Amino acid sequence: MSDLQTWSTTAVNLPDHADNPVHTDAGARAAGFERALVAGTTVYAYMTHPVVSGWGTDWLIAGGGELRLRRPVFDRDAVDCTIGTLEGHDGPVVSAEVSGDVRATLAMWRSATAPVQRDGPALKPLSVELTEDHVDYGLRAGDDHSVYAEQRIVPPVTWTTLANEVFMRNLVTGPWVHVRSRIFHQGLARIGDTVTIESTLVNRFDSRAGERAVVDMRFVVDDTPVCAVEHEAIVVLS
Repeated sequence: MSDLQTWSTTAVNLPDHADNPVHTDAGARAAGFERALVAGTTVYAYMTHPVVSGWGTDWLIAGGGELRLRRPVFDRDAVDCTIGTLEGHDGPVVSAEVSGDVRATLAMWRSATAPVQRDGPALKPLSVELTEDHVDYGLRAGDDHSVYAEQRIVPPVTWTTLANEVFMRNLVTGPWVHVRSRIFHQGLARIGDTVTIESTLVNRFDSRAGERAVVDMRFVVDDTPVCAVEHEAIVVLS
C-alpha cells in the first residue's frame, strides 16, 4: 500500500445537488439531519484522489471498488482520506474520516471484471454528452488532481453522478440518500463523448431507514463499455 498516501481536503456542498433536499440546510433539517449533507458522489471523488495518485490511469481503465457511505459528511467538514485494510477484502481500502470517525469506505480493486448485468425491469435509458463540467467536478468540490484536465478525460465521480441522475429521473420524488455503489471501470471517456446508460431495477425493499432500491447500470460510449455500476440508495426516507 506504499503507493497510496493519505490525502485531506475540506468538504464542499456543491450546488449541483440542490435538487435533492437533503443537500440543502432546510431540507436536511426536515429529514432529521443537523445541516446540509455533502453528496455521496462528492465524498467518493475525494476518496479516489489517493488511488489515482498512486495507481494512475490504469485504475481508471480497468479497476474499481465498492463504496459504502456509512454516515453523513457535512459542508465544510475536514475530510482525511486514509489508507488501510478491511476484513474480508484483499486490497487496500480508502476511508473518509472526519475527526477520526469513518464516514465512508472504498474497498478497491486494482483490476476487476464487471459481472453480467442483472435481470430486472428496465428503467428509461439516459444519454449525456460529457462536458467540461464533468471534468471540473472534482476541482470544484476540492479534489485538485490535474490528470483529468491534462488528458481530457472524465473523473470516476462522473459515473456515480450520472447514476444519481438515473435515480432522480426514475425512482425518487423527494429527499433520498445514496448509500452504496460497486463500480467497475472498463475504459476511459473523454470530453465530447456521449455516454448512454442502460439500467435495470434489480431490487426494491424496506429497511429501518426507509425504502431502498438497487439498480444495475451499464455506461457505453459508441457501443464500447466504459463502466458498470451497481447503485443503492434510500429512495423514500422513513
